[in-house]
Amino acid sequence: MIVGLTGRNASGKGVAAAFFQSVGFIYFSLSDELRSVLQEKNIPITRENLIEYGRQFRHELGPAFLAHRIYRRLDPEKNYVIDSIRHPEEIRTFRLRNDFRLLLVKANPKIRFERICARQRENDPLDWDTFLAVEARELKNDDPMGQQIEACETMADVVIENESTIEAFHEKLRRWLRAELEQQPRLAWDHYFMRIAKVTALRSNCLKRKVAAVVVKDRRIISTGYNGTPRGVKNCHEGGCPRCYALGASGQDLERCYCSHAEENAITQAAYHGISLHGAILYCTLSPCILCTKMIINAGIREVVYEGQYPMEDVATQLLQEAGVLIRRL
Repeated sequence: MIVGLTGRNASGKGVAAAFFQSVGFIYFSLSDELRSVLQEKNIPITRENLIEYGRQFRHELGPAFLAHRIYRRLDPEKNYVIDSIRHPEEIRTFRLRNDFRLLLVKANPKIRFERICARQRENDPLDWDTFLAVEARELKNDDPMGQQIEACETMADVVIENESTIEAFHEKLRRWLRAELEQQPRLAWDHYFMRIAKVTALRSNCLKRKVAAVVVKDRRIISTGYNGTPRGVKNCHEGGCPRCYALGASGQDLERCYCSHAEENAITQAAYHGISLHGAILYCTLSPCILCTKMIINAGIREVVYEGQYPMEDVATQLLQEAGVLIRRL
């Protein structure tokens, strides 16, 4: 899950970020990314420079260039909190992940001004008129590449007010986060095993196509296979298969291909280790050819789930159906 934080100065975004870090979220800040860029260019880090050079760099590199720098470093299996989101294009970048939620932290202007005066950070506005003037510049900018906090606020998925104690704010965040995580769906079994098959395909050494199969029984993987040359034979990408190494047209000279198919390898690997496939489900990234279909039937596999359609063997589907093997496209 990715939680993005937006809001006005001294609303409590830093407190929210610290809370999420305390429960295991990895922290990123677009302001920190911008500070890194300023340091690389030997530009003094002040609030004015962060605003001005942020606008300038958005003109040069695009409005979401900081978000892209962070997005590339996000792993799908980890939780993140991302602070200092100030432009709609940054939000659109993170929304490429369907587990992104934008949280708006909100507080009354008088309360926020009191917090600013109490914290006494360098370059903070310490009189009311300056505070209002700075906020007006940050909220809405005639330059489309400048900060657009007001526009970001309208894109929030949830608004949480922070006008009381830190403990009360933490409790609001905790209740929201718990409800949000409880609603997140688990990966379905079909997609789980197909994703494993797709990772398995990365082991393939075939020059023409990377394909993999995973055989499952009682929701437990009992065999895997990917396409490539037979055991003890030089790998396909090293010239082990003359047909693939020649990089000829697809669908031609198949009789010269030395590579075993993924389903074939998964079935023979099970046989090599003395494992029965009777009643199993085979997940494959590509629908089986006629040769693999015959092996699937004779191995006693009861179901085939595939993703891509093999372009040359429609008869394989008919044969599986005739033999009573269930076949589904995911």
